[in-house]
Amino acid sequence: MARDTILIVEDDDDSRVKLTEIFRDKYKIQAVSNEKEGIDILRKHVASIAVVLVNIMIPARENFQVMRGLREKRFMNRIPFMMLTDEQTTEHEKKGYEYGIVGFIRKPFHPEVVKQLVDNVIEVFQYRTQLEVMVKNQTEKLKKQNAMLKIMAEKQRHTKEVLITSLSNIVEFRNLESEQHIKRIRELTFCLGTSVMKLYPEYELTEEKIDLIGWASCLHDIGKIVIPDNIILKAGKLTADEYDVIKSHTTKGAEIIEKVIHLENKEFCDYAYDIARHHHEKYDGNGYPDELKGEEISIAAQIVSLVDVYDALTSKRIYKAAYNTDKAYQMVMSGQSGTFSQKLLKAFTEAREEFESIVKKYCDN
Repeated sequence: MARDTILIVEDDDDSRVKLTEIFRDKYKIQAVSNEKEGIDILRKHVASIAVVLVNIMIPARENFQVMRGLREKRFMNRIPFMMLTDEQTTEHEKKGYEYGIVGFIRKPFHPEVVKQLVDNVIEVFQYRTQLEVMVKNQTEKLKKQNAMLKIMAEKQRHTKEVLITSLSNIVEFRNLESEQHIKRIRELTFCLGTSVMKLYPEYELTEEKIDLIGWASCLHDIGKIVIPDNIILKAGKLTADEYDVIKSHTTKGAEIIEKVIHLENKEFCDYAYDIARHHHEKYDGNGYPDELKGEEISIAAQIVSLVDVYDALTSKRIYKAAYNTDKAYQMVMSGQSGTFSQKLLKAFTEAREEFESIVKKYCDN
């Protein structure tokens, strides 16, 4: 419904007539002499009223009581109100604006000035209303789009997780390791990553990054797919040449992730590549394949390296029995299974009880 009506609430007959004459050519006019009639019209025709021109000194009311009543009935949130007055004081204007009026029309009326002033107020207020509606509609639209994107992201995440789990399970199947192994690696990585995040903000880890690192850790041994069975399943001691082949699973894994596994999340792929290639690097530089040293090794690869060692120690393998968690903890801390940074060992110590709970939860059958 178009807002094409001006409501005039004015007890002075001459003023009502003059204002009606000024606006009758462009607007429909509702002119009344008291507050009660004005409110009745507002209630019945609020959707069609473009502006209200009101005299605050109408009979039997003092000062701004009329405006107080109109504001309490919430009419002023929907329609602009302008004051008809012959007052000239700054205090009077200040109080009027505090009550929510948008402008003053002073007596005696100058038709062209009054007409332009009211037209401007109506135009601005209606533009503001349209803008508010537009913003509200856009906000609702964005909410729906965000909800849809969230659903799509969850579906994509689920697809990614299924793919990663399937690929990692293939590796573990060939390696004769239990299906619980990959779950332990993932959960232990989440756990240690969270501990590092809390202790060492300089690594700039976040929950989102830890989630990616945890899932990327599932692919740390993907390169073992190309290692021959007679080597990967050998129960006895490996020859030097066979050990070199085993070590190549790091570079082969990185190559598979780079050239074969195509996922849209580049950050995840970067983590997966780095972890696959560098999870056997050691802090003292005695690891492989690139002999990285110290902080040359990314924190993601450092985390998965310690997790992989701990899981290997607490798991039964074809060439060894499982150590209990106390023995495994001592071996990691003492450096018997390779050197780790003091920061990582501190984070590991803080997470020790949770590590033990994860091993118990995902124990091999």
